[in-house]
Amino acid sequence: MAPEEVLNSVVEGINSKDLDSLMTLYEADACFASQPGQLAKSPESVRQSLRSFIDLKGKLDLKVKRVLQASDLALVITEWSFSGTGSDGNPVNMAAKSADVLRHQADGTWRFVIDNPWGTD
Repeated sequence: MAPEEVLNSVVEGINSKDLDSLMTLYEADACFASQPGQLAKSPESVRQSLRSFIDLKGKLDLKVKRVLQASDLALVITEWSFSGTGSDGNPVNMAAKSADVLRHQADGTWRFVIDNPWGTD
């Protein structure tokens, strides 16, 4: 699996609301930027961050724009948009450019080290 395929798996996991499959895409000590400037640094906080997207019952669209690979690390830049429904019933629309760091694993897969959906914000 190439680094960009991990991002496709994120789209599938969010859109199918499969939190368990999403968690397999992260290293045990991975971080997730739940919002600009805030990092979820434990598996449970990463899970909660992903659950918050799933709970919006929406659709994630994502395009990989660039993959920069050096040794066992890859920086994956994407553009994404998400449309869902908030807990108050109002529409939720988000869009950003992400900057994600993935590491090649011994089993040949790639996993998130840093998942930053907010890019440089």
